[in-house]
Amino acid sequence: MALYEYVTQDQLSGFDKYKYSAVDTNPLSVYVMHPFWNSMVKILPTWLAPNLITFTGFMFLVLNFVILSVYDYDFYASADGHVHVPSWVWIAAGLFNFLAYTLDGVDGKQARRTNSSTPLGELFDHGLDSWACVFFVCSMYSVFGRGASGVSVLTLYYLLWVVLFSFILSHWEKYNTGILFLPWGYDLSQVTISIVYIITAVVGVETWYQPVIWNLHYRDFFIIMILGCLFAVTLPMSLYNVSKAYRNNTLKHSSMYEALLPFFSPTLLFILSTLWLSLSPTDILEQQPRIFYLMVGTAFANVTCKLIVCQMSNTRCQPLTWLLLPMAVVVLLVFFGVVQQSEIVVLYVWTAVVVFAHIHYGVSVVKQLSDHFNIFAFSLKKPSSD
Repeated sequence: MALYEYVTQDQLSGFDKYKYSAVDTNPLSVYVMHPFWNSMVKILPTWLAPNLITFTGFMFLVLNFVILSVYDYDFYASADGHVHVPSWVWIAAGLFNFLAYTLDGVDGKQARRTNSSTPLGELFDHGLDSWACVFFVCSMYSVFGRGASGVSVLTLYYLLWVVLFSFILSHWEKYNTGILFLPWGYDLSQVTISIVYIITAVVGVETWYQPVIWNLHYRDFFIIMILGCLFAVTLPMSLYNVSKAYRNNTLKHSSMYEALLPFFSPTLLFILSTLWLSLSPTDILEQQPRIFYLMVGTAFANVTCKLIVCQMSNTRCQPLTWLLLPMAVVVLLVFFGVVQQSEIVVLYVWTAVVVFAHIHYGVSVVKQLSDHFNIFAFSLKKPSSD
């Protein structure tokens, strides 16, 4: 028995019929990274489970987040006049980020190489990717920080949402078309982030203080890169692919309401979290930005994982995730001033609840699907091909 039956019988039946379908047209990915990953996967032992590769890569991002939380908890370390992050931390961050990106690229190749591909492997991979968004965004923020040459915590909050929206857009696209069109922005951002970490280790954060041209700082190019990936690449391509499927009469959901269902819970999460920081009597985002980002990113990952389950099982997405109901209560308590003296404590407690709930959900789903497919999630003892 699973810890909790999060996956319905209809969804389990849908997983039995599932076939992976993805399109990757990014030149960086096709001509540079895939050949590199094909070389890397050949040196891996065949007994190494693809899901273990996926999890290891994810943990490198978590490790980056933890290390930078120790050295730059409030995102002030890169500001002028503060004690800076040691160079070895930036070197480690660059290596860990690139290792995470590489392992994310080879896990699927290892699955096909060992004939151990399953729908669980794809769900596990994309589910962890949805949670990874908050970790690599927050870690990257430490490079520029919130000083005069950096960006405010409110700006980073909205940039985080741009990244989260970019991620869920691809899975909304697959929910409606049945095909995962891999976003171009992901590969470009991961390579860029890894390089920036190493450059920071070599030249120091002081380099980012000076304008590059006219009055444009490096932080401005950082913002432009994030916004450009969404509005110039990811969003137009998603809309094009969905409209193309509509013209070809291959859309899985004919009504506008059904097609837009996956956006309901993320939109409500955005509204609730934005209301919280707007109504906060203690200016909670200024005081605890890292924890607030973690709470939002984890809640988003929970919402996204449920969408991924629906699109892989070809079942209807639920408009509301239960986790948002108690969050609405928390926001109401903030609004009425009930938690004015203990808002930081409430944030920490609620973040712990969200993290625990999401981990419980993930473990339960993995165990339930493992039992259904009669496989060991992190072992090749019982390979199963989809």
